[in-house]
Amino acid sequence: MSENAFVSWSAVSALVVDDEPGMRAILKKALSKQFAQVDVAGSIEEAEELRKRCHFDLLIVDINLPGRSGIEWHEAFDPQTRRSDVIFMTGYADLDTAIRALRAGASDFILKPFNLDQMMQSVQRCIERRLVERQNFALQRDVERSYPVDIIGDAHSTLSMKKLIGQIAPSQAAVLIEGESGTGKELVARALHQLSHRSGPFVPLNCGAIAPDLLESELFGHVSGAFTGAKKSREGLFRVANNGTLFLDEIGEMPLSMQSSLLRALEQKAIRPVGAEREVKIDVRIVAATNRNLKEEVAEGRFRRDLYYRLNVLTIELPALRERLDDIPALAHHFTQQLAKDLGSKPVNWMHEDISAMQAYDWPGNIRELRNMMERCLLLGKPPADYWRELAGEAPSGSDISSDPVTDNKQCPGGTLLAKGCESRQFCRGHDSQSGETTFCYPSDWTLKDVEKAHIMQVVDSYAGNKSAAARQLGVARKTLERKFKEWADEVLSTTEQ
Repeated sequence: MSENAFVSWSAVSALVVDDEPGMRAILKKALSKQFAQVDVAGSIEEAEELRKRCHFDLLIVDINLPGRSGIEWHEAFDPQTRRSDVIFMTGYADLDTAIRALRAGASDFILKPFNLDQMMQSVQRCIERRLVERQNFALQRDVERSYPVDIIGDAHSTLSMKKLIGQIAPSQAAVLIEGESGTGKELVARALHQLSHRSGPFVPLNCGAIAPDLLESELFGHVSGAFTGAKKSREGLFRVANNGTLFLDEIGEMPLSMQSSLLRALEQKAIRPVGAEREVKIDVRIVAATNRNLKEEVAEGRFRRDLYYRLNVLTIELPALRERLDDIPALAHHFTQQLAKDLGSKPVNWMHEDISAMQAYDWPGNIRELRNMMERCLLLGKPPADYWRELAGEAPSGSDISSDPVTDNKQCPGGTLLAKGCESRQFCRGHDSQSGETTFCYPSDWTLKDVEKAHIMQVVDSYAGNKSAAARQLGVARKTLERKFKEWADEVLSTTEQ
């Protein structure tokens, strides 16, 4: 057999279980040429102790062993923990034994005495199957890295941000996330960690929420007796996040005295717990976030210039919600469905006027404010448009979100296109009792432009803001939809400025 067949086996481990010392020696010598780790055992009890301490990709087990037989090694075949392929060997085979071995989960069954090439061919089949599983897992992670599923929206700025996250996530370099409060900085930090393949945990810390005199102990830990009240030693968050990601939110709030200690830790890749004499090596990726302009903070002497450059290796700037209005339908749908499930209420599909009202608002609190708005509307039973009408001192439309505002036909009894006398000032649906078909209604005094906008918005809303799917349904190019949305946004902006 060509040695090229084994080039990918360097990350594979095997365990040989046989009561014959000669057989153990032969198999260990043959496998050790290609495997990273090969262990041997003379009984099931000895093999189980080895299996508890380390993982084996392949088990080569003799059936006829003193004490428990190979088929009786139930721990190795536990469906909750099994991660190994098993090749059984025996010199006393019959049909019943072979059936029992295969039912136990054996990958192959070899009779003694056997040719060594025969055994190695069986081993090769098992390992190649295992390597394909690893490759498929890696490919799936690559897909997830390109499109983080938790970041909602397909506006141009959102898609650019997702692409950038996918590009820089595998790096070990520090990342600085800048953006207004409520734009989702921690969500982006979690996406970076999730797609980085780091084995350690994601550990967040709000630097502005910890008292300055406690921040050093919180980050670096302390030893017993280091200061008054330190009755026992404590590991800091740097050690908790070892091999993972430490997210320092509101880094601009960190005191200058602490900034120098943080800089030293980043430069030396080591920390010294408060009161300790020795440093502790750490492997932590730092992701920092701020809603301040750190360049201005540096210029005014409130933030260390050297620390700023150390943190600002890679930068992600999060756009404000008012700069990504096209994402509002998808975000509103996501939060509404999520909150309705949490609150145990009926899911709601917002009307076109509700989406339009949300897109006309400035959202100083960004995505956090939008989510809070969705929760408030569900709890109060008021659509967003009605909520804003009441704040402005206007009479509400009388809508009730306890029934689905898209499918409720009480406002258009006739259900005819451009129905006269339709009291609803918005797009709605009706049901024709004679034909049994659903018909679409608009107020008779709407212009063609109003009808076009209402219909496009309704189709986009029905696809939860997915413009590509909506464009296919409407039979137009996605660029056409993007142009329409830009025209409407410009109209809203010009109206607001006036």
